[in-house]
Amino acid sequence: MNLALKKFVINHWLNPVARSVWEHTLKHLVEVKRKMLVRQVVFPRANEVQLEEVEVDLTPAENEIVIRTLTTIVSAGTELACLAGLADWAPFPFRPGYGAVGEVIAVGSNVKEIKVGDIILTNSNHASHAKARVIAVKVPEGLDPVKAVFARMANVSITALRVSDAELGDRVAVIGLGLVGNLAAQLFQIAGCDVIGLDKVSKRLEVAKLCGIEKIVNTEEVDPVQAVMDLTEGKGCEVVVDATGNPAATLLAPKLAAKYGEVILLGSYFGRKLEANVTELLEQIHLSGHGCITFKGAHEWRYPVKESREDLLPIERNAHLYKHSYERNAKINLQLIAEGKLKVEPLLTHLVKPEQCAEVYFGLRDKPAEYIGVVFDWRSEAT
Repeated sequence: MNLALKKFVINHWLNPVARSVWEHTLKHLVEVKRKMLVRQVVFPRANEVQLEEVEVDLTPAENEIVIRTLTTIVSAGTELACLAGLADWAPFPFRPGYGAVGEVIAVGSNVKEIKVGDIILTNSNHASHAKARVIAVKVPEGLDPVKAVFARMANVSITALRVSDAELGDRVAVIGLGLVGNLAAQLFQIAGCDVIGLDKVSKRLEVAKLCGIEKIVNTEEVDPVQAVMDLTEGKGCEVVVDATGNPAATLLAPKLAAKYGEVILLGSYFGRKLEANVTELLEQIHLSGHGCITFKGAHEWRYPVKESREDLLPIERNAHLYKHSYERNAKINLQLIAEGKLKVEPLLTHLVKPEQCAEVYFGLRDKPAEYIGVVFDWRSEAT
C-alpha cells in the first residue's frame, strides 16, 4: 500500500463519521456473504421427494465448520423408512441424509484442527452447503470424494465387527448384502474371517463377488441353512450378522450359527412387524442343546463420537471406557478405501445430480435389484 493510500485509510478511520460508514458497509458485506441460497433434498410429506432452494445463514458458531458439499450418499434403509413415515423421530417436512464429503469454506473461532480448504467427511444432509457441528474427519489427500463418502456407510457396518468376538479364521455369515451388509462382509474379511454372504437379490450377490466376497448364497434359490452348513462342514458360523432390518431374517440368523455363536443385529427395524412364535428363538438363545446363542445389538452410536478423550461430549461421560469411537472408525474406513482394501467402486450403481432425487429414491424403493449405492454429486453447484 503506497503512502498516500495509507494516509487516506488512517484519516477516514480516525474520523468518527467516516468510520461509522465503513463499519456499516463492512457489516452489510458480512451479512450478505453469510446468507446463501442452499439447495437441499426434502421430504415434504410421506412418499414425496423434492429439491428445494432456501436462504440459509451459514455463519459458523464457534465450534462449527461450514462446507461446500462435494458428494452425499443415500442410506437406503434409514432414508426410505423416513420417506414412508416409519421413523417417528423424522417428522415432515424432513431433510434426509447423514453422510457427506465437502470442502471447508469457513470455520468457527474454536475450531483448531480443521482449516479452510480441507476436505472432510461429516454427517450433514443432502444439501449444496451445510454446517458440521460435531463430526468432521479429514479425507486422505487425493481420495476421490465419490469413493470417500462410502466411509459414512462403512461406519455403520464396522459396528458389527467391533461388538463381535470374531477372531482370525472365524466363520461369519452376513444376511443382506446392500451397502451396509456388503461393507460389513468386507470388513470381517479384512479382519481375517471366513465370510459367507446371503441375499435374495442376484445383483447384490454379483456385486459382493466383485468386492471379493467369494462365498455367496442366493436365499431364493437354495435353503440358506443347508447351504451355510455345507460351507462350514455342518458346524455353522461363529458370527451371524443380520444387516437387513427384517424380523424374518433375525429368526433365520440363529439357525446359521455355530454352537455358542453370536448373532449381531446390525440393521434397524423401524417398526416393521412379524407375527411369529418366538419359543424356538428363545430356546436357541437359552438352551445349550439348541446352540446357546448370544444376541448383540450393533447400533453405531453405542460408541462415543470423539477419538480424543479431551474432546468428549457432555453426554459421553463413560466414553473413556471405550476403545473405539466414531472418529477412529471413520479414519480407519477412509484409509482402507484409500488403500483399495475396502472396495467401493462396485457398490456405486448411481452417481446422480441433485435434480434426480425423486427418481433415485423411488428407484431404491421399487427396484432394489437395480439400485445399491446412490451418491449425489454436488460439485457443479455454485460456490
